[in-house]
Amino acid sequence: MAAKTKQTRSKSKRHLISNFKNKISDFKVRFFIGLFLIGYSIFLTIAFVSFIFSGGADHSKLNIDFFDFIFNSDINVENWTGKLGAYFADLFIHSGIGIAAFALVVALFVGAFKLLRVRLAPLRKTILHCFFVGAWLSIFLGYAFINFVNDYHMLLGGEMGYFMSKWLISSIGNVGIILFLFFTLTIYLTYTFDGFIPLVKKPFADRKTKANASEQKQSSPSKDTIVPSVDEVEEWEAEVPMEVEEEEYQNSGRPELKEELTNTETPKPDLKGQGAIILDTTPNPDSEEDDNDEGFVIEKNKEDDEGYEIKDNRPLGDYDPTLDLSSYQLPPIDLLEDHHADNEPVTDEELNSNKDKIVNTLNDYKIEIKSIKATVGPTVTLYEIVPAPGVRISKIKNLEDDIALSLSALGIRIIAPMPGKGTIGIEVPNSEPEIVSMKTIISSKKFQTTKFELPIALGKTIANETFVIDLTKAPHMLVAGATGQGKSVGLNAIITSLLYKKHPSQIKFVLVDPKKVELNIYSKIERHFLAKLPGDEDEAIITDVAKVVTTLNSLTIEMDARYDLLKKAHARNIKEYNHKFVKRALNPEKGHRFLPYIIVVIDEFADLIMTAGKEVELPIARIAQLARAVGIHMIVATQRPSTNIITGVIKANFPTRVAFKVASMIDSRTILDSPGANQLIGRGDMLITQGSDLVRVQCAFVDTPEVERINDFIGAQKGYPSAFLLPEYFGDSSASEAGEVDMTNKDSFFEEAARVVVANQSGSTSLIQRRFSIGYNRAGRIIDQLEVAGVVGPFEGSKARQVLIPDEMSLEHILRGLQ
Repeated sequence: MAAKTKQTRSKSKRHLISNFKNKISDFKVRFFIGLFLIGYSIFLTIAFVSFIFSGGADHSKLNIDFFDFIFNSDINVENWTGKLGAYFADLFIHSGIGIAAFALVVALFVGAFKLLRVRLAPLRKTILHCFFVGAWLSIFLGYAFINFVNDYHMLLGGEMGYFMSKWLISSIGNVGIILFLFFTLTIYLTYTFDGFIPLVKKPFADRKTKANASEQKQSSPSKDTIVPSVDEVEEWEAEVPMEVEEEEYQNSGRPELKEELTNTETPKPDLKGQGAIILDTTPNPDSEEDDNDEGFVIEKNKEDDEGYEIKDNRPLGDYDPTLDLSSYQLPPIDLLEDHHADNEPVTDEELNSNKDKIVNTLNDYKIEIKSIKATVGPTVTLYEIVPAPGVRISKIKNLEDDIALSLSALGIRIIAPMPGKGTIGIEVPNSEPEIVSMKTIISSKKFQTTKFELPIALGKTIANETFVIDLTKAPHMLVAGATGQGKSVGLNAIITSLLYKKHPSQIKFVLVDPKKVELNIYSKIERHFLAKLPGDEDEAIITDVAKVVTTLNSLTIEMDARYDLLKKAHARNIKEYNHKFVKRALNPEKGHRFLPYIIVVIDEFADLIMTAGKEVELPIARIAQLARAVGIHMIVATQRPSTNIITGVIKANFPTRVAFKVASMIDSRTILDSPGANQLIGRGDMLITQGSDLVRVQCAFVDTPEVERINDFIGAQKGYPSAFLLPEYFGDSSASEAGEVDMTNKDSFFEEAARVVVANQSGSTSLIQRRFSIGYNRAGRIIDQLEVAGVVGPFEGSKARQVLIPDEMSLEHILRGLQ
């Protein structure tokens, strides 16, 4: 019985804690508590400041019961915050820790903003700092002003500081309390401020350096020997070339410095970074007391690399991919226009009239309904009816044309039954369709607070809710619609959504525009957001069909290269890979890099299929099948959703379909696998499916001048030196026989490149291109020469070539034979 009672109490306690946590997590509760604590912090601050001037006068009035003091109107105080402020000030300052009580106000203030989700400073660290400062300062001031005990308002350390210091004096004496205060402060500063120890150490280090320099002069009179000062050593270290070791990089988060000095004498410093010098000012712990030690100049040989530590071994912070364009600003919402300002709302008369017509039409066919409800959307109004028991759904579904006739409206769509509901939906177009402004969508709370990786805001649903999807979950999108039904506006809305959310380092677009006029407006942001082939001097907007084929094949190479990187990093997708790279768990010297998402937007897909056929379809199908995990996504648009254009392979790999109004039910079935798109009313009215139910959305309208302003704003900011370069694709010429390579004219980097390839055991063209800062074509020629020399194997498509030489000794033998 007692055990049951104890168990019940335990459950009750857990229940109370759970309820408390739930209430605290509620924003309204946090808001009110946080607002109260901010006000209380300000109140205490004013009360404390006033106590400094009026505390002595008010203290004598506080020797009565709290409630008598507060509610007795005959008692007046001089504190600026009244009796309540005087009470709290006397409690915290006089009876507490003195003026160190201001530290409590700081902690309270930071905690209040923490509840409001505003981070002024780390809460836990702030509380610890305030706790130490309050306690230490109280004891220090209590000891310093212990002779002023008779003047209560001069108790700067408060009663706690006074009695604690008095107790410490009786326990350890005056010397003991001074040492106690000194050592506790030193420990606090050491663990709190990283620069405290070097600051204390510097005078001693300077003195020791001068002594060592003097001794070195006496023992080595050579004029060529230079003994640097500590400051010079630090300056020289900053110029030392760095080579990154994979294991050390991953373990410490910092690159390891690695150099070999071949001269036993200290060389003259080259402040321009020429010459390899490693100088370590860290004293040898085994010889720290040896006056003849000159060991702060250290020669590092390969055998000693493993034990070498750089002077500052603090780990680097997270890698910031936005650092190159750290001043980049997202476009302001003011660049968009508020198009729906003149929209006429649907009147009650229209709603009642349509309701009556629907009910009367159903009654004419002896169909009874229990209830009807209307949900007004921007373009259509959804009337949900609950049929009477015994009414067959198919009977209502067959009355679609009759209801449309009675309402004198086009675009009637019956949803029988409504997914997840026990109702039948009838969508009726509004007499005055509303324009959904892109400004409204971008500024909506749903879009602004979304956690999606690639958020795309397409418009508003029938329920007037902002419709946002994540392209990474889509992951490829097929857009279809007849001419003039809003397809191009839809593409602009998709691109605009991403431009309002992502930094140029995080996303790149490959824009394909056979019509040459629809996407050309984005050429101004080439150096920020666009990707193109290397060596292409033309604009990044692709309009030539031949370049489209080359670009798509280049994307398959990029896709394969990214999969190789994910494999090396043991990551399943681009999100995991980039997280590891940001946390510096991947070594850039091993080919790793931050991977931006690549969005391929193809307008007028039908034109490409008719012109290039399988040359376009095959790489698109391959990208659609595999590229999701490595961050490459496709958005393909066409105005002809026929089966010869949208083949089964394309449909199977594009799960997200967007259909604007099409001409026939056959076209609707081709794009959506169901009818409905032929019943839309146009002007941005569309149906969206992500593999399950259809959702009717009114596409957000963004006009050409708005897109121009957004691109002008982005283009006017500092960008990258060029567009994002895709891998070069040579077609069949890439697999040319290595015997055709001219070895009589070897590249100047040939031997160095051979050593790099053997050392890394990777015959990658991009490795040579990156290591020697040369173009892709030159790096490709070097690889071909290495193949003829027998260093690497033959061409294997997008894979790096196999390295045939196991070690550098074997390589040197081959290189000598080529001379």
